[in-house]
Amino acid sequence: MKRHSSTQARRAALLGTNPRFRLYLDHRRRHREGLTPQQLPDGTHDEQDAADAIRQACGIESRRELDTNDEARQMLDRIVTDYSAWERRQARGN
Repeated sequence: MKRHSSTQARRAALLGTNPRFRLYLDHRRRHREGLTPQQLPDGTHDEQDAADAIRQACGIESRRELDTNDEARQMLDRIVTDYSAWERRQARGN
């Protein structure tokens, strides 16, 4: 399926502006590195950190590559899926 030009890049950019996604990055990093909230407080990740995290995870230098690189787009899909699962857990109080 052909996607409209810049659709995935826009999706990634919007994700990075979402304060809840940045909070997810805080929680994920604390969990991954065994840090406490005092060591890495909520609100640590900003929009640039989110953009960097997405580019690094997707193995790209620019979010524009998401529109032409299927492997990178699949990783973005996984990031969104993992974030959505985290949101559902948060809503349940887990």
